[in-house]
Amino acid sequence: MLRHYVSDPSHVIPPQPLEINSDLTYDEEPVTILDWKDKELRNKIVRLVKVLWRNHSVEEAIWETEDQMREMYLRLFYDY
Repeated sequence: MLRHYVSDPSHVIPPQPLEINSDLTYDEEPVTILDWKDKELRNKIVRLVKVLWRNHSVEEAIWETEDQMREMYLRLFYDY
């Protein structure tokens, strides 16, 4: 059974500032690598990295191929 929602000011999430370009887009940049894993396909193994992107929360981090991320964002791999 659904209940009526009682509003509470503590439930409001404050907006985070976002740098928006003149054409109303924003730049996506990876911040860090959260996790690694190997995905086993039929004929090969693909190395994946879980990347945390700027302006996104940890829950929104996505898996990308390591080769692609190394090619585009080599600085992420200096510590690893």
